[in-house]
Amino acid sequence: MHIAIAGNIGAGKTTLTNMLSKHYGWETHFEDVEQNPYLNDFYEDMQRWSFNLQVYFLNSRFSQIQDIHSQEKTVIQDRTIYEDAYIFAPNLHSMGLMTTRDFENYFSLFNLMDSFVKAPDLLIYLRASIPTLVSHIQKRGRDYEESIRLDYLKRLNERYEAWISTYDKGKLLIIDIDNNNFTESQEDLGKIINMIDGEIHGLF
Repeated sequence: MHIAIAGNIGAGKTTLTNMLSKHYGWETHFEDVEQNPYLNDFYEDMQRWSFNLQVYFLNSRFSQIQDIHSQEKTVIQDRTIYEDAYIFAPNLHSMGLMTTRDFENYFSLFNLMDSFVKAPDLLIYLRASIPTLVSHIQKRGRDYEESIRLDYLKRLNERYEAWISTYDKGKLLIIDIDNNNFTESQEDLGKIINMIDGEIHGLF
Protein backbone atom coordinates (compact mmCIF):
# COMPACT_ATOMS: atom_id res chain seq x y z
CA MET A 1 0.00 0.00 0.00
CA HIS A 2 1.21 3.51 -0.84
CA ILE A 3 0.31 6.39 1.51
CA ALA A 4 1.48 9.91 0.62
CA ILE A 5 1.48 13.18 2.56
CA ALA A 6 1.04 16.47 0.71
CA GLY A 7 1.25 20.04 1.98
CA ASN A 8 2.97 23.38 1.71
CA ILE A 9 6.48 24.15 2.99
CA GLY A 10 6.34 23.91 6.80
CA ALA A 11 3.00 22.07 7.00
CA GLY A 12 4.55 19.20 8.97
CA LYS A 13 4.83 16.49 6.29
CA THR A 14 8.17 15.05 7.42
CA THR A 15 7.21 15.06 11.11
CA LEU A 16 3.89 13.31 10.44
CA THR A 17 5.57 10.82 8.07
CA ASN A 18 7.98 9.86 10.88
CA MET A 19 5.21 9.60 13.48
CA LEU A 20 2.94 7.45 11.31
CA SER A 21 5.85 5.26 10.26
CA LYS A 22 6.64 4.63 13.92
CA HIS A 23 2.98 3.92 14.80
CA TYR A 24 2.16 1.61 11.86
CA GLY A 25 5.62 0.20 11.10
CA TRP A 26 5.49 1.62 7.58
CA GLU A 27 8.60 2.21 5.49
CA THR A 28 9.38 5.88 4.75
CA HIS A 29 10.35 7.74 1.60
CA PHE A 30 11.47 11.32 2.18
CA GLU A 31 12.04 14.31 -0.02
CA ASP A 32 15.75 14.50 -0.82
CA VAL A 33 16.54 17.87 0.80
CA GLU A 34 20.01 17.27 2.23
CA GLN A 35 21.44 15.68 -0.94
CA ASN A 36 19.70 18.03 -3.38
CA PRO A 37 22.48 19.73 -5.40
CA TYR A 38 20.26 22.62 -6.57
CA LEU A 39 18.32 23.76 -3.51
CA ASN A 40 20.77 26.31 -2.08
CA ASP A 41 21.47 27.76 -5.53
CA PHE A 42 17.75 27.94 -6.24
CA TYR A 43 17.00 30.04 -3.15
CA GLU A 44 19.91 32.34 -4.07
CA ASP A 45 18.79 32.77 -7.71
CA MET A 46 15.37 31.27 -8.43
CA GLN A 47 15.21 32.35 -12.06
CA ARG A 48 18.52 30.73 -12.96
CA TRP A 49 17.94 27.40 -11.20
CA SER A 50 14.15 26.84 -11.23
CA PHE A 51 14.08 24.47 -14.22
CA ASN A 52 17.06 22.43 -12.97
CA LEU A 53 15.54 22.10 -9.52
CA GLN A 54 12.13 21.02 -10.80
CA VAL A 55 13.60 18.42 -13.16
CA TYR A 56 15.72 17.07 -10.29
CA PHE A 57 12.62 16.74 -8.08
CA LEU A 58 10.62 15.14 -10.90
CA ASN A 59 13.32 12.54 -11.53
CA SER A 60 13.79 11.87 -7.82
CA ARG A 61 10.05 11.48 -7.18
CA PHE A 62 9.53 9.23 -10.22
CA SER A 63 12.38 6.96 -9.02
CA GLN A 64 10.77 6.85 -5.55
CA ILE A 65 7.42 5.76 -6.98
CA GLN A 66 9.07 3.00 -9.04
CA ASP A 67 10.79 1.83 -5.87
CA ILE A 68 7.58 1.98 -3.80
CA HIS A 69 5.63 -0.17 -6.26
CA SER A 70 8.39 -2.73 -6.58
CA GLN A 71 8.00 -3.57 -2.86
CA GLU A 72 5.45 -5.65 -1.02
CA LYS A 73 5.54 -3.36 2.04
CA THR A 74 3.34 -0.41 2.93
CA VAL A 75 5.26 2.80 2.26
CA ILE A 76 4.53 6.34 3.42
CA GLN A 77 5.91 9.09 1.16
CA ASP A 78 6.74 12.67 2.11
CA ARG A 79 5.38 14.83 -0.77
CA THR A 80 4.06 13.63 -4.14
CA ILE A 81 5.06 13.96 -7.78
CA TYR A 82 1.80 15.91 -8.37
CA GLU A 83 2.85 18.77 -6.11
CA ASP A 84 5.91 19.47 -8.24
CA ALA A 85 3.85 19.54 -11.43
CA TYR A 86 0.65 21.27 -10.28
CA ILE A 87 1.97 23.62 -7.62
CA PHE A 88 5.69 24.41 -7.61
CA ALA A 89 6.53 24.47 -11.33
CA PRO A 90 3.43 26.45 -12.45
CA ASN A 91 3.95 28.86 -9.56
CA LEU A 92 7.53 29.54 -10.69
CA HIS A 93 6.27 30.01 -14.25
CA SER A 94 3.53 32.45 -13.23
CA MET A 95 6.02 34.46 -11.14
CA GLY A 96 8.27 34.82 -14.18
CA LEU A 97 10.92 32.62 -12.56
CA MET A 98 10.66 29.87 -15.19
CA THR A 99 10.38 30.57 -18.92
CA THR A 100 7.36 29.32 -20.86
CA ARG A 101 9.70 27.19 -22.99
CA ASP A 102 11.15 25.51 -19.89
CA PHE A 103 7.74 25.08 -18.26
CA GLU A 104 6.23 23.44 -21.34
CA ASN A 105 9.25 21.14 -21.63
CA TYR A 106 8.96 20.28 -17.94
CA PHE A 107 5.22 19.62 -18.13
CA SER A 108 5.48 17.34 -21.17
CA LEU A 109 8.08 15.32 -19.24
CA PHE A 110 5.72 15.13 -16.24
CA ASN A 111 2.81 14.00 -18.43
CA LEU A 112 4.94 11.20 -19.84
CA MET A 113 5.97 10.08 -16.34
CA ASP A 114 2.39 10.41 -15.06
CA SER A 115 1.24 7.86 -17.65
CA PHE A 116 3.50 5.29 -15.90
CA VAL A 117 2.60 6.32 -12.34
CA LYS A 118 -0.05 4.78 -10.10
CA ALA A 119 -1.58 7.28 -7.66
CA PRO A 120 -1.24 6.72 -3.88
CA ASP A 121 -3.88 4.50 -2.27
CA LEU A 122 -4.40 7.30 0.25
CA LEU A 123 -3.35 10.95 -0.01
CA ILE A 124 -3.19 12.93 3.24
CA TYR A 125 -3.28 16.71 2.71
CA LEU A 126 -2.05 18.94 5.54
CA ARG A 127 -3.90 22.23 5.27
CA ALA A 128 -2.31 25.15 7.12
CA SER A 129 -2.61 28.94 7.21
CA ILE A 130 0.37 31.19 6.46
CA PRO A 131 1.03 32.08 10.16
CA THR A 132 1.17 28.34 11.03
CA LEU A 133 3.57 27.64 8.13
CA VAL A 134 5.83 30.56 9.10
CA SER A 135 5.90 29.43 12.73
CA HIS A 136 6.94 25.89 11.69
CA ILE A 137 9.59 27.16 9.23
CA GLN A 138 11.11 29.43 11.88
CA LYS A 139 11.16 26.61 14.43
CA ARG A 140 13.17 24.25 12.24
CA GLY A 141 15.61 26.99 11.20
CA ARG A 142 16.88 25.76 7.83
CA ASP A 143 19.27 28.39 6.46
CA TYR A 144 18.03 28.26 2.86
CA GLU A 145 14.42 28.78 3.99
CA GLU A 146 15.10 32.10 5.71
CA SER A 147 14.66 33.96 2.43
CA ILE A 148 11.20 32.49 1.65
CA ARG A 149 8.75 35.36 1.24
CA LEU A 150 5.21 35.44 2.57
CA ASP A 151 3.73 36.09 -0.88
CA TYR A 152 5.53 32.96 -2.15
CA LEU A 153 3.94 30.82 0.59
CA LYS A 154 0.56 32.44 -0.07
CA ARG A 155 0.72 31.66 -3.80
CA LEU A 156 1.65 28.05 -3.03
CA ASN A 157 -1.24 27.74 -0.57
CA GLU A 158 -3.69 28.98 -3.20
CA ARG A 159 -2.39 26.43 -5.69
CA TYR A 160 -2.58 23.63 -3.12
CA GLU A 161 -6.22 24.46 -2.42
CA ALA A 162 -7.04 24.57 -6.15
CA TRP A 163 -5.32 21.20 -6.74
CA ILE A 164 -6.94 19.47 -3.74
CA SER A 165 -10.40 20.76 -4.69
CA THR A 166 -10.20 18.77 -7.96
CA TYR A 167 -8.12 15.78 -6.78
CA ASP A 168 -9.80 12.58 -7.98
CA LYS A 169 -6.99 10.03 -8.31
CA GLY A 170 -7.78 8.14 -5.11
CA LYS A 171 -8.79 8.40 -1.48
CA LEU A 172 -8.12 11.80 0.11
CA LEU A 173 -7.92 12.80 3.77
CA ILE A 174 -7.65 16.52 4.67
CA ILE A 175 -6.20 17.48 8.05
CA ASP A 176 -6.47 21.09 9.28
CA ILE A 177 -3.11 21.74 10.95
CA ASP A 178 -4.25 25.07 12.44
CA ASN A 179 -6.55 23.03 14.71
CA ASN A 180 -4.43 19.92 15.14
CA ASN A 181 -1.06 20.20 16.90
CA PHE A 182 -0.03 16.55 16.37
CA THR A 183 3.68 17.36 16.90
CA GLU A 184 3.08 18.17 20.57
CA SER A 185 -0.25 16.55 21.40
CA GLN A 186 -0.70 12.77 21.57
CA GLU A 187 -4.46 13.33 21.58
CA ASP A 188 -4.28 15.25 18.28
CA LEU A 189 -2.03 12.58 16.76
CA GLY A 190 -4.58 9.99 17.92
CA LYS A 191 -7.33 11.84 16.01
CA ILE A 192 -5.28 11.63 12.81
CA ILE A 193 -4.56 7.92 13.36
CA ASN A 194 -8.28 7.25 13.87
CA MET A 195 -9.11 9.05 10.62
CA ILE A 196 -6.41 7.09 8.75
CA ASP A 197 -7.66 3.79 10.21
CA GLY A 198 -11.13 4.63 8.91
CA GLU A 199 -9.78 5.31 5.41
CA ILE A 200 -7.43 2.31 5.31
CA HIS A 201 -10.08 -0.20 6.33
CA GLY A 202 -12.10 1.03 3.38
CA LEU A 203 -9.18 0.20 1.08
CA PHE A 204 -9.24 -3.55 1.74
